[in-house]
Amino acid sequence: MAPNRLGRHSVVRISRSPYLLVALAILALALPSAAAASRHRSRLPVILSMRCKKTCPGPRLVKVGSIVTLKGHRLVRGLTVVFPAATGHGTASAPLRLSATGLVVTVPTKAGTGLIHVKDASGHRSNAIGPLVIKQVVSPAPPETTIGTPGPSAFDGNGMWIWQLPKSSGGNVQSIIGLAQAHDITTLYIKSSDGPTNYWSQFTPTLVDTLHAAGLQVCAWQYVYGSKPAGEAALGARAVQNGADCLVIDAEVEYEGRYAAAQTYMTDLRAAVGPSYPLGLAGFPYVDYHPAFPYSVFLGPGGAQYNAPQMYWKDIGTSVDTVFSHTYANNAIYQRPIFPLGQTFQNPPASQITRFRQLAAAYGATGVSWWDWQETPSALWNPVGATLPALTGFTPNTTLVTLKSGSKGDQVVWLQEHLKTGDPAMKVDGEFGSSTTTALKAFQTTQNLPVTGVADQPTWQALLAVAPTMTNWASATATAARAPASAGLRARGVEITPTAVMARRFNDG
Repeated sequence: MAPNRLGRHSVVRISRSPYLLVALAILALALPSAAAASRHRSRLPVILSMRCKKTCPGPRLVKVGSIVTLKGHRLVRGLTVVFPAATGHGTASAPLRLSATGLVVTVPTKAGTGLIHVKDASGHRSNAIGPLVIKQVVSPAPPETTIGTPGPSAFDGNGMWIWQLPKSSGGNVQSIIGLAQAHDITTLYIKSSDGPTNYWSQFTPTLVDTLHAAGLQVCAWQYVYGSKPAGEAALGARAVQNGADCLVIDAEVEYEGRYAAAQTYMTDLRAAVGPSYPLGLAGFPYVDYHPAFPYSVFLGPGGAQYNAPQMYWKDIGTSVDTVFSHTYANNAIYQRPIFPLGQTFQNPPASQITRFRQLAAAYGATGVSWWDWQETPSALWNPVGATLPALTGFTPNTTLVTLKSGSKGDQVVWLQEHLKTGDPAMKVDGEFGSSTTTALKAFQTTQNLPVTGVADQPTWQALLAVAPTMTNWASATATAARAPASAGLRARGVEITPTAVMARRFNDG
């Protein structure tokens, strides 16, 4: 049928269309209310941007007490800024106030991570913006005098190390997020500096904020040498200020023998980040191979609370089971929880990745991590993140290293520092001689242990219940030793190949 073409003289008859009359009546009523709603919206405040300006771990990574600047339309002093509550229930709020830098809000004590908005006295609210990530700050604790068990941290779960960001998924952060989420990666360990002056441009607050917003934890790691420990500590603190959830110290062959440097580094770093901030050591896994390495400083009171030894079984040339047995027997005396660092480089079989994860759980580790993103073949991502059954019929090696007359190295230093608590005359030199034998026998007598003069399993268990008396290797006094005699010993072996070590240095990602 042809359309009805109305001429200028045509008459439209609406009186015969009751439905149309009703519709027009409703429209007439709605027009004023729609206009009113439009006018109302035009009066609502709008947040266009927010940025932390004071005491800020990052632009959108804040902590309680941080000062955040808000910019937008119709933002005025006295509006209420509403945050999600840290408990996950309800909200926390603080007033918007005027400062020399503009309109700001102080992050309230009970605020939690999430979107924020402002509202006026009538309860009308703005758009939401964010998320604003609230970094929980642990209350200052007294300096550590003994070895305690640290609480949950970014070391828990499944982690992947990133050496050069541009070579990891092409540097595409969204691709990194997607791959991490698809394979149960909860923490990214990203290189932040090399030596005392080379801060890597890839570790930025913007990167950390983006990864945090995706639900990932972000730890920084730095390669340190010991020639200028104060500078290395400053760069470590810089990464913490840029929002890192933890900091990992990659100290290897360059720090062998450098006890004073290690103590200076740890003292300066702790002074900058606080006594409770989570620090980890990623060093050689076979302590007995490195008698001159200052494990007792890096893992002692005031040092790193977490131990992430580089347990690269294929690179070492051994089995997954052996690397666990050897590493745990020699590291356990330092009483730091172990978070095994495994390898995905050199393309190990998927079955070995699976075995590594199962053994880690069997040994009680609450987290593992992998070196490294850019060298992980696509076929290994699934075994890295797949759900696995627990091992059955397996008993982990829980023996502790045995030391006796003639033993030398940092393990002896650690033994002597524990003996010194009960025998102040004990000389800490890293050499198990007659005076150490005598002191150990006296200790065994007081503990009703067999008096053998050998640090065996029962003796270690009793010794480790005693707080060590730490040596001040970095003392400026002329009479203070800068290192134990054992610091001059050469490594008995280098289980991590020099090429693997060299690959992690120098190049800014």
